Amino acid sequence: MTPRPSLRRRPSSPASAPPLNDDDLLSEILLRLPPQPSSLPRASVVCKRWRGLVSDPGFLSRFRIHHRRHPPLLGCFVKNSDELYFEPTLELPNRVPRGRFSLQNLPSDSFLLLGCRHGLVLIFEWRKFQILVWDPANGAQQSIASPRGFHMVETLIHLQGAVLRAAADDQHFQVCFAGLERGSQRNYARVIACAYSSETGSWGNLVSTAFPSVPYLHVDPTIVFMAKPGVLVGDFLYWALTGNFVRIIEFDLKRQSLAVIGIPVDMDSWRDHEYSVMRADDGGLGFLFLSDFSAQLWKRKTDCDGAAPWVLGRTIELGKLLSLNLHSERAPLRILGYAEENNVVFLSTVHGVFMIQLDPLQSNNVVFLSTVLGVSPLYYPFESIYTAGNSIYIGYNKTRLFFSN
Repeated sequence: MTPRPSLRRRPSSPASAPPLNDDDLLSEILLRLPPQPSSLPRASVVCKRWRGLVSDPGFLSRFRIHHRRHPPLLGCFVKNSDELYFEPTLELPNRVPRGRFSLQNLPSDSFLLLGCRHGLVLIFEWRKFQILVWDPANGAQQSIASPRGFHMVETLIHLQGAVLRAAADDQHFQVCFAGLERGSQRNYARVIACAYSSETGSWGNLVSTAFPSVPYLHVDPTIVFMAKPGVLVGDFLYWALTGNFVRIIEFDLKRQSLAVIGIPVDMDSWRDHEYSVMRADDGGLGFLFLSDFSAQLWKRKTDCDGAAPWVLGRTIELGKLLSLNLHSERAPLRILGYAEENNVVFLSTVHGVFMIQLDPLQSNNVVFLSTVLGVSPLYYPFESIYTAGNSIYIGYNKTRLFFSN
């Protein structure tokens, strides 16, 4: 009888170890968790090892950079005459408490809110004539003296600004400061702009461009405004001018140059209507225009000759989308804000404030935010990867999870 071969267990090799035992590989997996505020706190309660990985400052920086192109819309900062407050938009367990982001020791009547981007808030302290960059997640603030060319208060008409980070940089930031300046000649005005880098700690050169001549339009620079926050499209920042001169300011971040470009055809006769610069569905420059309770979405297309005409993309019937009889209402619709990364517009009606995701456009992409009626302040969307000092509530029993870096 032939003896059976002995079954000997082969010694395990390091290569056959479970992949989750490798911290580097596990970090790469955790890096791809959804960028919602609840993701990392949930992972942190799995075990002590996971908690150590997701709370490591280096990992948190990589996590923010990895998800920067698709950050969640945490909410909006709303500035009125009495206060600056944060209005959350997410549901539990991702809802950031309203009181978590608060700006202390700054009187509400002493500053202008200019915009939010990449987890930062840009504020202009007009009494000190300086700029404040605020990180609401960790409370860090950095004050910057305004550039020299903006100290001419007697000729400066209006100010705007934008803050942004480079795609692969979680430490440094840029600030672009722009303004409208009245010239010495009648009906003459120009746009001035300057960019600041936190890496060098200095401002670049002041650049300017004059308003183009419009023969049929009487341009009074004193009633031209840059009322709404700018929109970042690629390497360009855009602001819409309002008043009696409806145009778009373009600032090229790479070339540090300015231009004044036109808006969709025949829009000059619609100056009393609501409009906003936006990102088009192809990632280029877009333009949102409200007319007769419908929204027209335009986009700028560059042809083979280098020209960039406007093309009407689509029209949205807002009454049907919101399930409201807007035609029976006399109060106009207002665009309160635009979230560029999520392609969401905040719209004020006589029934309250609605949040509409434009692409993809579906009925379930409309969220009713509040019943505040009358004149609503502007909404400044805060799109960010929230990782610092996370505190969330899980489930209906409101179990609290917390971790901090």
